[in-house]
Amino acid sequence: MAEQKGLVQVYTGDGKGKTTAALGLALRAAGHGLRVVFIQFLKEGERGTGEVAGIKRAMLPIDLEQYGEDLMGEVTEMRRARVAGRVSEGIARAEKTLLKDKLDVLVLDEISHVINQGIVTETAVAELVRGKPADVEIVMTGRDMPQSLVDLADLVTEMRKVKHPYDAGVTARPGIEY
Repeated sequence: MAEQKGLVQVYTGDGKGKTTAALGLALRAAGHGLRVVFIQFLKEGERGTGEVAGIKRAMLPIDLEQYGEDLMGEVTEMRRARVAGRVSEGIARAEKTLLKDKLDVLVLDEISHVINQGIVTETAVAELVRGKPADVEIVMTGRDMPQSLVDLADLVTEMRKVKHPYDAGVTARPGIEY
């Protein structure tokens, strides 16, 4: 494949589908033989996610890694420190991958959450994006994406909630929401 300029994409907003859009892009890229590293923040845990199982089951050439569990409910300082440590590992993995590994697409799923929760600075993520090799595509997802990252992006898509089953009390369902 001819070398091309990698862009920066952002999927944000209060609507459903940000991670799903990033997964679709990852699937398309892998189908064209591109190397994809998909880093999910705040999605580790016992419940697991269907995307991890699906990628393994289909033996897709997508390297999907998770760093840090969701910080919902009561958060102790010990738990927050553990999650922050895992998120830091994920950021370090992203940096190493960009600098040393040959890849074509890097997805930072839920990156806005780790910024908005004060676990990683907006500046650190902006520096990571600015330092990417010219041919690497970066995709960032999450609600309330900081404006500085929106400004760095070449493509920004906002998913807007019009109606959602959560509002009617329907909880997250395996295979649909996770």
